[in-house]
Amino acid sequence: MSSDDSPPKAGQTETTAQRGLPSGYRQGIISAVIVVLGFSLVFLRFWGFELKGAWDATSVASAVVIGISIIGQLVTLWRSLQLEDDTPAVYRKTLRWFLGSTIVLILGLGLSSVSLFRS
Repeated sequence: MSSDDSPPKAGQTETTAQRGLPSGYRQGIISAVIVVLGFSLVFLRFWGFELKGAWDATSVASAVVIGISIIGQLVTLWRSLQLEDDTPAVYRKTLRWFLGSTIVLILGLGLSSVSLFRS
């Protein structure tokens, strides 16, 4: 166990005991967001614009939900590129943004599959 992993001593205040994220955490979240964002954009392009057939209410709802997810992913990417994201509290909030946008994406994908099988 290195000295960076040790818990703060009793005499230290919270500001002196607080450390940044271990190396590699920011790069990992940025890579994950970019992969999911790329998938979302490509899926929306091929499913929304190149798939044959008429649009119905489910198709429109799915496109809107996926669009909201893409906005959430862009916010997550923006937050992860900020210097403040090195603090654990801000990083946790960024992870919550990513989790939320991923859940919304999964809901949009489910709606798109319902729309595809209904037509």
